[in-house]
Amino acid sequence: GRFRLDLRKKFFTVRVVRDWNRLSREAVDAPSLEVLKARLDGILTSLV
Repeated sequence: GRFRLDLRKKFFTVRVVRDWNRLSREAVDAPSLEVLKARLDGILTSLV
């Protein structure tokens, strides 16, 4: 029922995938973890 649908929205993997899919192509296609971190820092800084 409705309870199960609401519960699924709270799962960590559901939230991570939703946020990952919202990232820009530039961030997702980073060639290394260090580059990804730097790009995410820039994205998150611009949001604040």
